[in-house]
This record gives sequence, C-alpha cells and structure tokens, in this order.
Amino acid sequence: MNDFKFCPMCGSRNIQTLMNGRKWLCPDCGFDLYNNTASAVGIIIHNSGNEVLFEVRAKEPRKGYLALPGGFTNADESAEQAAERECMEETGLSIKNLTYVCSFPNDYEYKNIHYKTCDLFFSAGMPEQMQLKAQESEVQSFVWKKIKTEDDIQNLPLAFNSARKSLLCWLQKNA
Repeated sequence: MNDFKFCPMCGSRNIQTLMNGRKWLCPDCGFDLYNNTASAVGIIIHNSGNEVLFEVRAKEPRKGYLALPGGFTNADESAEQAAERECMEETGLSIKNLTYVCSFPNDYEYKNIHYKTCDLFFSAGMPEQMQLKAQESEVQSFVWKKIKTEDDIQNLPLAFNSARKSLLCWLQKNA
C-alpha cells in the first residue's frame, strides 16, 4: 500500500517493496527500511452510571466520529505514560490508577499513508471534581454514552474498530 517511487537515500527508481509492504530495499545503495507497527493507547474513562467518555474527533482520519481519548506512544515512553499524557492533553484530566484492558491491531490511514498500529487499552474511573477541557486541534466535543450491552457498543459511530473491540472486552470484565 505504501510504496516509494524513489529510494530516499540515493534517488534510484529501483526501490523494492517487500514482505507485503513491511520492508523497502534499494538494491543500488543497500537502503533497508522496515515498516514496523506503531504503538498507540486508548483510555476507557467511565463514571458510576456505566457511562463512557467519548471524544468527537476534530480532525482526520474519521473526523466527526467518536473515539476514546488516546493517541500514539512517544519514543522512550511506556504505554501507561502515554495514556496519562494523551488523556491530559486531550481532556485536561489527570488520570491515575489505570487498569489494563486489552490490545488489538488497528489500521490508521492519514494523508494517504496506511499505518498499522497495536492499540493498548486501559480503563480508569472519572476523577471527581475535574473539568473536561478539550484539546481544540484534536477534540470537537465530548459525549457520555451508556454502555450496558453489546448492542450499546455496536450502535456507536466509532472511528476505529480496535476501540469497539476494547469496549466489548471492558464490558465483559465489568458485567
């Protein structure tokens, strides 16, 4: 899916895409690049009424769809640190005491580049006496949705399938 037209090192047109798009190799200069999976996190923030906090996405991909707070893991950052950072950036909430829920592979297309991710999901209770503050570049608004059944999850206009699967796992663990 993601093909180079020229080798980024020597400019050769002989660049090869191998392993179903997971590797590029230039036979002219020896350039060798692997298209590894990126790690990302999502946080299922819930309140005492079985409601889950969702963001309405403010940008592509999937602008206008619902998403869990989260994002890509930075270099030298654990998944838990990434979840806490992303939550603070996107919602203004300081989340602690994360509980690991599950992980799923995901497809993330951005500006005509197809990325493969491994999304790690955590859950946390909504901190008391905290105000939501949307990161305007990422979050259009917030909505709370009651999650009591699988149908509640299936009917959500979610941006990413990995979030749907994680909510199903979370529901099973909390039923």
